[in-house]
Amino acid sequence: MTGDREEQAVRAVQRMQDYIARHLQEPMTMRQLATVACYSPYHCARVFRELTGVPPFEYIRRMRLTQSAIVLRDVEKRVLDVALDFVFDSHEGFTRAFSREFGVTPKQYAKKPRPVQFFLPYGVAFRYLYTKYKESFMEKTHEKTCVIFAQVVERPARKLILKRGEKADNYFQYCEEVGCDVWGMLVSIKEALHEPAGIWLPAAMRAGGSEYVQGVEVPHSYDGDIPEGFDIIDLPPCRMMVFQGEPYDDITFGNAIDSMQKHLKTFRPELYGYTWDGNHPRFQLEPQGWRGYIELWPVREVQKD
Repeated sequence: MTGDREEQAVRAVQRMQDYIARHLQEPMTMRQLATVACYSPYHCARVFRELTGVPPFEYIRRMRLTQSAIVLRDVEKRVLDVALDFVFDSHEGFTRAFSREFGVTPKQYAKKPRPVQFFLPYGVAFRYLYTKYKESFMEKTHEKTCVIFAQVVERPARKLILKRGEKADNYFQYCEEVGCDVWGMLVSIKEALHEPAGIWLPAAMRAGGSEYVQGVEVPHSYDGDIPEGFDIIDLPPCRMMVFQGEPYDDITFGNAIDSMQKHLKTFRPELYGYTWDGNHPRFQLEPQGWRGYIELWPVREVQKD
């Protein structure tokens, strides 16, 4: 697919993804998805698989299993009730599907949640923009002025569960080295203190790996499972200056991030009684247009004479 046909297909599959997300707890048919996509059922199924990598009903099943796992992790509810809520016909069928997906039965998982690989697919519109605008995001300078809100927060001693890359110093390089499915594992960690983040590590914390990693903070007392291929490190207490940009249209996410990062390169925390603290990690939250782009930079108070 090229040009207008490719963009039309991306929009159609994104509409299907949005519809699926809204109706996970309802029966769905191929005809319903085709109506949303404005394609024939056959073409709808073909283009969905081509752009997401999985057939529509496998996608739906895995989405339902992930959402059911979140319910079992966070809410006291009978396994059968959760199975029926997510349109599984029986306790047995749900248990088989859940066990194949996560390697643990729903009953065991509800009793003792552990990190598992959630199915959290990107919207195809984001992937399309990611591919189309990666070079401009990495290379171009945007002059748009952005409104930024800043505040200082305290972070106590805690731990960081992370997956390292090799030489990556930004998101795009990290995805090429590690892949883009790390988030699904991080989101599953029940004890997380905050949402997962992209993180720039100071040299002392890199252990021969990449500067840029993805991870999630957990309590300093955390003694749960560490997913295979992940590390856990101690983070000492620190102060973080939180920078939040203005909301933006998701289609311009690259410009929003670039504009913020360009501004932060010239930001002077000394005007507010702080200086940058290079002994702690810097955090990048998941870009979401409705809330604006957010980064957290470590600071320390300027010592007064």
